[in-house]
Amino acid sequence: MGIVYILVIAVILVLAAILIWNIGAKSQQPRKLPNAEKPDVTTDWQSLSFTSGGSSIEGWLLQPVSTIGEKREGEKPVVIVAHGWGSNRTRVLRYARPLYEAGYAVFMYDARSHGDSEPIKAPSALMFRDDMLAAIAAAKNMPGLDAKRIAVLGHSLGGFGALLAVDHGAEVSAIVTDSMPVQFDTMLKAELRRKKMPIFPLAYLIPSIWLIRAGISRRQYREADIKAILQKHAGSRAAGKVPVLMVHSDGDHFIGSEDLKQLRSDLPEETMKTLFVQSSGHSASEQDPAFWSAVLPFLNANMK
Repeated sequence: MGIVYILVIAVILVLAAILIWNIGAKSQQPRKLPNAEKPDVTTDWQSLSFTSGGSSIEGWLLQPVSTIGEKREGEKPVVIVAHGWGSNRTRVLRYARPLYEAGYAVFMYDARSHGDSEPIKAPSALMFRDDMLAAIAAAKNMPGLDAKRIAVLGHSLGGFGALLAVDHGAEVSAIVTDSMPVQFDTMLKAELRRKKMPIFPLAYLIPSIWLIRAGISRRQYREADIKAILQKHAGSRAAGKVPVLMVHSDGDHFIGSEDLKQLRSDLPEETMKTLFVQSSGHSASEQDPAFWSAVLPFLNANMK
């Protein structure tokens, strides 16, 4: 009886491990939303491709609008707009018009396993970092763009990836994050809730599955520490740092604003700027007038 009991328990544990592994694998596959429409914009634009990790990335480059009676000549400053997990470049077109009307070229792309870009087996936050590094390199080699005036506006995990990219040598003039998860656990729990999966025990087991499937070491995981990265890299241009503006809505119930408020209190005031708006939802910060009233002057101060 004792041996049978042990065998039954062993089988149950193996089946449970297989089930949790499959859940982890499923949770690591974002929604792949195609870009069904062309950009509905009032400026010239073009489709383009570049590569990241050997995979093809699809994107759009929108040209700035010339003011009346003025031709914009010479190399143009560019804002790279990065979407978040389970999104695509169409869904971040909501940022485009104020940027190109303010004189910026706007470069947006689908991260791997998103939109029209090639899929990979195990997407991760480090994938967003590497795609951002590839996008910055691509922007620097595009005719008509100023390689010394590149900024990033990253929504959610797109902002997370942008800050990770700075820690890996990305050279940018400024970074704006919008509704960004400050901690990896926050992002994971939000995704589990969206997929209607139980937080316990999955939130404590799945991170290891994600790391194994993506080939990410524990050291790399620990280094993806937003607080430490901001302490090291964020600040004023005069101090040789990267200016960072972090925006979050108090009406965001997917990724709450509490973590950013705690981060703001933990870091010296001069590390980064923060703005809390009152739009409802995870993808609506730009609908609050305070958003562009802060973002455009911030970009202008560091780009023009």
